[in-house]
Amino acid sequence: TAFLINTARGGLIDEQALADALKKDQLAGAALDVVSAEPMQKTNPLLKAPNCVITPHLAWASDEAVQRLFKITQENIAAFLKGTPQNMVN
Repeated sequence: TAFLINTARGGLIDEQALADALKKDQLAGAALDVVSAEPMQKTNPLLKAPNCVITPHLAWASDEAVQRLFKITQENIAAFLKGTPQNMVN
């Protein structure tokens, strides 16, 4: 009855073990936004695993998150043009 969700890093999951567990009904399903090698390889065992949903590493991109990203970008550009840069990396 358990579901595995991974939106962190693909390397956290043993993909072959996950595919095997899904095939044996040891897990109810998996939802992944990341895989160990991106772009995803055609040989990845999760491609044929049952009850496995894989998104193209953009599950973070809700409308709200994208709007916030654009707002921060606009604020950074405006601050730079005023001579007061913010969010700088040295």
